[in-house]
Amino acid sequence: MAERAKRSHHQAEALAAGLPPLLVAAERVATTVSQGVHGRRRVGQGETFWQFRRYQAGDSIQRVDWRQSAKNDSVFIRETEWEAAQSVWLWRDASPSMSFTSGDMIEPKQSRADLLLMALASLLIRGGEHVALLGTGVPPASGRLVLSRLWNEIERARDTSQGLPPFEMLPRHGRLVIFSDLLSPLDQVRMAVNAFAHYGVRGHVLQIVDPAEETFPYTGRIQFEGPEGEGTAVIGNVESVAGTYKNAFKAHLEGVRSIATAAGWGYTRHRTDQAPEVALMALYLALSDQGRL
Repeated sequence: MAERAKRSHHQAEALAAGLPPLLVAAERVATTVSQGVHGRRRVGQGETFWQFRRYQAGDSIQRVDWRQSAKNDSVFIRETEWEAAQSVWLWRDASPSMSFTSGDMIEPKQSRADLLLMALASLLIRGGEHVALLGTGVPPASGRLVLSRLWNEIERARDTSQGLPPFEMLPRHGRLVIFSDLLSPLDQVRMAVNAFAHYGVRGHVLQIVDPAEETFPYTGRIQFEGPEGEGTAVIGNVESVAGTYKNAFKAHLEGVRSIATAAGWGYTRHRTDQAPEVALMALYLALSDQGRL
């Protein structure tokens, strides 16, 4: 028995070693948070038809619609509105500003966004939700294989210039979660959020900021470089503009919060010097408080 347990342990280590570090870290964060929350509320399964979608690995064979499949060369799943209500689209900002970090011990905003997105996806899948990455054209699905698919999609979508989620028509029961620093002008943020809210899509904004962006800890003569091609600026006595900057940044954060609230969406702000478990717990509980995602 001891030898068998030892062999199983080595096999588990070998399997874990083959997983992407991001996926391993996300699962660890999700497991920590899942131990502190209860199972999510369930609602009765509705019968109203929503859509057909192609069969994917991990789908139950009992969910196959054989009549629709017989009309095509592919196997199709029949989804109801109840299943659409379980569907969550995730989107994270991969624009250049997300690569900023103020120190070697501070995780870049991009890395934190990827980690929290994957950890939230893990929690949602454990709760029976269907998950997809916005903009890929791949329909939401459930099951542990979805995590690997999401990671591959994130890797392919790195270093894009889009700082706001591109609009696409989502079902009226769908939900959207945005992971971004949302440093775009407030009128652009408002247009992006309202485009989805106009069609009844509810969502949540997780705004990720670096601590230096909020506290502005600089002194003396500093050269600032715009992360998205804005150029450079040298300020000889940076303390002279600290107050003005802090007020402007605070106003921007409050502006984003107001936009989300006015649209009926949730809002959470997270600093990258805080533990990711804190942000994930707050986000998960906020989503649960909205009723169903």
